[in-house]
Amino acid sequence: MKKVKLDIVGLSFSQTQSGAYALVLGEVNGRRRLPIIIGAFEAQAIAIEIEKMVPSRPLTHDLFKSFADHYKIRIEEILIYNLVDGVFFAKIICTDGNDTHEIDARTSDAIAIAVRFNATIYTYEFILSSAGIEMEGNDLLFIDSFENTTIDNPPEDFTNPPPNQKFQLQSTEELEAELSKAIADEAYELAAKLRDEISKRKKEK
Repeated sequence: MKKVKLDIVGLSFSQTQSGAYALVLGEVNGRRRLPIIIGAFEAQAIAIEIEKMVPSRPLTHDLFKSFADHYKIRIEEILIYNLVDGVFFAKIICTDGNDTHEIDARTSDAIAIAVRFNATIYTYEFILSSAGIEMEGNDLLFIDSFENTTIDNPPEDFTNPPPNQKFQLQSTEELEAELSKAIADEAYELAAKLRDEISKRKKEK
C-alpha cells in the first residue's frame, strides 16, 4: 500500500471535546490534513519537545528515549496503519542495527516518541483519503502553551469523540455551508466532523 509522509502542522485545544487536544498532521508537499484527538498528557509531551522545553524531571516519553539510546535502539519510522470506528492505530518501527521490530502504540504516544527521535511519520493513502481534510493553505497552526497544564491525572486518548449534537438539528445544506467556512478558517477538527456527518446522511438516503 502507498505510504504518505506526514508532518505535525498544528496542536491546539479541541473544539469538540472538553479536556482534549487536536493534533493536526499534514501531508508533506500536499494540502490534506489529518486531525486526531489526543489527551492532555500526550499533547503536552509533544509540545514540550517541539518547543524544546526542558521539564524538571523526564516525562515517560523522555524515559523511553533514554532507554532506547542506552541500548542503541533506533526508531526508523512511525506508521499510522489503520482507522477503525474513528480510532487510529499506529506502530513504532525500530531496529538495533540487526533486527527490525514493529511495536503497537497509541497514535499520540507514537508521535510523542517520533518528535524525540526525529523519526518520520507515515500513514497509508486510504486513511488520508477517508479521514483527511483538504485545505486551501499550507500555513502552520500554533502550538498551545502547556506551561500551566496539569498532568497529574491525564485523560484517556479521545480518538473517537461523540458527534456534536448540534449537527442533528441542522439541515444538510446548513452543514455544507459550515463545512465550507471551516475549511476557509482552517478549522481542521470541526471540518472533519462536519464532513463525516454529511457523508453519513448521504449514505442513509
